[in-house]
Amino acid sequence: MSVIVGIDLGTTNSLIGAMEAGFPVLIADADGVRLTPSVVHFPKGGGPVVGRAASRMRAVEPADTIYSVKRFIGRRAGEEAGAVDYRLAGGRGEPVRVVARGRTFSPEEVSAFVLQKLRADAEGALGVPMTRAVITVPAYFNDAQRSATKRAGELAGLVVERIVNEPTAAALAYGLDRLKDRARIAVYDLGGGTFDISILELNKGVFQVLATNGDTRLGGDDIDAAIVGHLAEIAGGGLDAGAMARLREAAIAAKHALSTDGEARIELPFFTMGKSFSHVLTRVELETLARPIVERTRAHCRRVLADSQLQPRELDEVILVGGQTRMPLVRAMVAEIFGREANTSQNPDEAVAIGATIQAGILSGAVQNVVLLDVTPLSLGIETFGGLMNVIIPRNSTIPLKRGELFTNAVTGQRSMLIRVLQGERELVKDNWDIGRFELEFEPAPKGQARVGVQFEIDANGILHVLARDTKTGAEKVVKMASAVDVSDEAVEKMLEESLEHAFEDMNERAFTEAKLKAEEMLPAVRTALEQAGADLDDDERAMIAARVADVEAALGEGGAPRLKKAVAALDAATQRLAAILVENAMRQGRGRGGS
Repeated sequence: MSVIVGIDLGTTNSLIGAMEAGFPVLIADADGVRLTPSVVHFPKGGGPVVGRAASRMRAVEPADTIYSVKRFIGRRAGEEAGAVDYRLAGGRGEPVRVVARGRTFSPEEVSAFVLQKLRADAEGALGVPMTRAVITVPAYFNDAQRSATKRAGELAGLVVERIVNEPTAAALAYGLDRLKDRARIAVYDLGGGTFDISILELNKGVFQVLATNGDTRLGGDDIDAAIVGHLAEIAGGGLDAGAMARLREAAIAAKHALSTDGEARIELPFFTMGKSFSHVLTRVELETLARPIVERTRAHCRRVLADSQLQPRELDEVILVGGQTRMPLVRAMVAEIFGREANTSQNPDEAVAIGATIQAGILSGAVQNVVLLDVTPLSLGIETFGGLMNVIIPRNSTIPLKRGELFTNAVTGQRSMLIRVLQGERELVKDNWDIGRFELEFEPAPKGQARVGVQFEIDANGILHVLARDTKTGAEKVVKMASAVDVSDEAVEKMLEESLEHAFEDMNERAFTEAKLKAEEMLPAVRTALEQAGADLDDDERAMIAARVADVEAALGEGGAPRLKKAVAALDAATQRLAAILVENAMRQGRGRGGS
């Protein structure tokens, strides 16, 4: 049986595991430590240093020590997720790159160094080559970020069999032997750089994500930055990069200590200009700094409950993932939001890695009777005539999946169709995000006669593939949407809020647009019909149709959906006899041609 490893590629720390004798086992390095800091240091000579040795260099050579690079993976310049001690490169709109020792690296390349170390540790411990892996990502990672993570694995010499959402992996770790056959659980995952909240349902061995939300730029790093800023102010400010790096290291150690202690003493001898720095950081002081940051998770929790249509009392478990959930403030807030104490039976630093290892075991056949189903967090669709978004895959649809629809040409003689792929929750194209477009050519045909099938497929890694096919000739194009919307999760959350805030006016505008399209199609058709068969109507009928045409034209100018829909319906009713006369005339002409 082929061995597949499970990897939690974390912002702060990473872990690797494998199934042994039916159990998920996390693999330690040569020093017997399972957690590997996701830090890469580039020395003046030799290859990169990874892990704890690199982490120690953050205080010594901060500009050449890369950490929290997961925040930049799959992102573009201009979307930087918080300040770092090293330099970033790339023009606005270009992929972010990091700079060390005068060289630039992509975040994938830096992540690959971390993955290579994890792989080497696993091969050293198990004595066999490791070439296949499952790697976890935050549930809110978009296509670009998932693809970049997969690329990092490939650069490390791994075949990435599956990209798995971190909360779902954590549910596997908690759920195999602890939850009943049918249960609903909330997974609150606050790590070093990202936050995810998901609600999953376990039903007879099947894990299904009911809803997910989160922020890929919210985590313990933000709390660390707040503490460092506070301490720097106490120190008098004006600190150089080396001093700030030492202060950050001390701040993180104090934060960890305050998870169990009431206060932590920070002592930094020869801190600046021969002066030492000393301060006692209290838990109250820490929680004052951290509360605004942790409070930002509350809105995401409320959103995911609303999306899953559940009340907190309907949940069977709330589980905690990520080292930041060790903080008493976080645990108290989770208990307040969900009305219950969270399940803390698993090590929050290791739960995701254990779940990834179990998923690896499922793929290799070492674990059976468990199925993992994820969801897509935002709706996907295409632009249709009139600037409307036609949703093909609604948000929170279970993946992997395929779904499609049939579309026709909008005008006579049209030779191609532009497939414009959109992501978002609004009714109109202009309010959603354009994630890709391509053109499919076909033979010219009368309006509505050319038929193009469009199929969306989201694979198990959450990556979108779009197929368009001319049903007459079979000609088709398949395009992988390698880069989804490169926007911050704050913007995603804002879109969801705006979709609720503007729901009524959006629906009205959609209704008006649809009615307008029908009116603009009907008016010339009525005028043509009157020219061809108007003589067969009496004066009252022609006057009635003229009045209804005037009503439609007035309603178009007014811009209100209800009046326009009513006017179009009235015109449709008023022209019923005219339409019947046209049909009769056409049939009569057909019989006449047949008898000649």
